Amino acid sequence: MEILAFGVQADERPLIEKAFAAHHDVRCLDVFLNEDTAPIAAGYEIISTSVNASLNNRVLQTLAAGGTQMIAQRSTGFNNIDLQVAERLGLTVARVSYYSPYSVAEFAWTLATAVNRRIVRASNRTRDFDFRLDGLMGRDLRGRTAGVLGTGKIGEAFTRIAHGFGMNLLGWDVAENPECVALGMKYVGKEQLFAESDLISLHVPLLSATHHLIDASALRAMKDDAILVNSSRGGLIDTDALVSELRAGRFTGVGLDVYEAEAGLFFLDKSLEAVEDDTLARLVTFPNVVVTSHQAYYTVDAVNQIVDATVRNVLDYQAGRRSENVLVPAAPRS
Repeated sequence: MEILAFGVQADERPLIEKAFAAHHDVRCLDVFLNEDTAPIAAGYEIISTSVNASLNNRVLQTLAAGGTQMIAQRSTGFNNIDLQVAERLGLTVARVSYYSPYSVAEFAWTLATAVNRRIVRASNRTRDFDFRLDGLMGRDLRGRTAGVLGTGKIGEAFTRIAHGFGMNLLGWDVAENPECVALGMKYVGKEQLFAESDLISLHVPLLSATHHLIDASALRAMKDDAILVNSSRGGLIDTDALVSELRAGRFTGVGLDVYEAEAGLFFLDKSLEAVEDDTLARLVTFPNVVVTSHQAYYTVDAVNQIVDATVRNVLDYQAGRRSENVLVPAAPRS
């Protein structure tokens, strides 16, 4: 059997091909699955998709009509999949429930330290042989307060690094993580976390309850010189509200690896095209903002774990097994 994989990055392709080699052929495409590309999947029983695929009603209808029966998504998040429609159509859907939390936590810290110490601005200057220090002053993180929204595996890894910096720790989640408590974390309401934190990092999933968790009110509650980092999902932040606060001169720095309207932009080369997204175009002009294109997970360790889990999901589907990765189980066979 041949598996069709959408949205495969150049660095990922050899890892995917190697992982599937002993089991199935795999055809890797760099295009993302959406309404325009869904017809390509005709005749493929099993497809694999990336986090920026669009699996809405129309796409799922096209897949089902073309004979697709199983979707193996290569990510933890699945807010891009209409699971109710998939279930109605009898499509099996699986995701990767776990991969290296250190990849994302370490990248979140990369963003935090980059905006704190003005690394991008300094690098751009030195390329022009401008070695002045004007405007590059950062601050020590030791003794300051880190606020962590979401203290699961990634939030815990982020917290351990914050503890290593010697920071005070505040957390917010639906349940306390005893490992974080052991590090000295104090769980508080999110309003207190916003008001007292010098560095705020987001590590919660995107659900209806967390959409725009960081809205205008939350942003106004934060310190004027706070650092805000989002390496989770773009929809957690109301970007228009964030731009308004940045225009008012607030925040020491903002590091964003995700953006709420990133689909159709991130992972693609748009350098020769006019930018139609006015919010994103404005956002990247601020000197205290660093935007990267959803690369926090992108280490060889994490990608190998993602690919290996995807292969297992495919094999489990074929063997009729069900694991914790299954979001929509296989329809009963008549």
